[in-house]
Amino acid sequence: MLLLEWARGPLLTGSLAIFVLGVFWRLFSLWRMPVSHASAAPARQPFGKAAAFGAAFTRMVPRGGFHPSATLVTVNPYVFHIGLAVVFFGYAPHIAFVHRMVGLSWPALPDMVMYIAAAATMVSLLMALLFRLTDPVLKKISKADDMMTWTVTFLPLVTGMAVIGEPSAAILARDHVIYHTTLAVHLLSLELLLVWFPFGKLMHAFLVLPARMQLATFFGRRGVRS
Repeated sequence: MLLLEWARGPLLTGSLAIFVLGVFWRLFSLWRMPVSHASAAPARQPFGKAAAFGAAFTRMVPRGGFHPSATLVTVNPYVFHIGLAVVFFGYAPHIAFVHRMVGLSWPALPDMVMYIAAAATMVSLLMALLFRLTDPVLKKISKADDMMTWTVTFLPLVTGMAVIGEPSAAILARDHVIYHTTLAVHLLSLELLLVWFPFGKLMHAFLVLPARMQLATFFGRRGVRS
């Protein structure tokens, strides 16, 4: 069996199974954790769920007043997350891949938008790595999880750019694959990301909203103005 057949077949199935089961296990284990109730009276009326949900979104935009040197550090994560979403959900071959897997599809963005988004995302990841390796605080709090998460996120972008050799319309119009090994490596990098996802910091994609809601409720109970 060719490497591409393995990547498209049993390895893809196995990585998806690990991803789904791992995410379910993480969410279920968190749901089963005991809830601690504060005995002290709140400084003011705690947030309800609706208010905490709203605060989780409205406070994603940073407040003014920070030192200008923090601007790049603040903007860089937005560039990465938006660029990654555009690349994954907007590139025509990716949409075709999702359609083959689950039957869903939507209009694709122009190839040039994808190239710019991919380049911006890769530069953003490199900037994030530079910050982590040079900032004294980030260096001290960085662990193996951070570097592994960075690596499995960066690899699909690099290998994906290596696959692109012609417009997406030409790729989709062909009924066979030309770059077997390159595409197989790209799929393997995606499968590595799926396997690592539930066990590393990539899990924040599922946990960011409840975590921010919990934080808003905690600060609201302590009387912090939001």
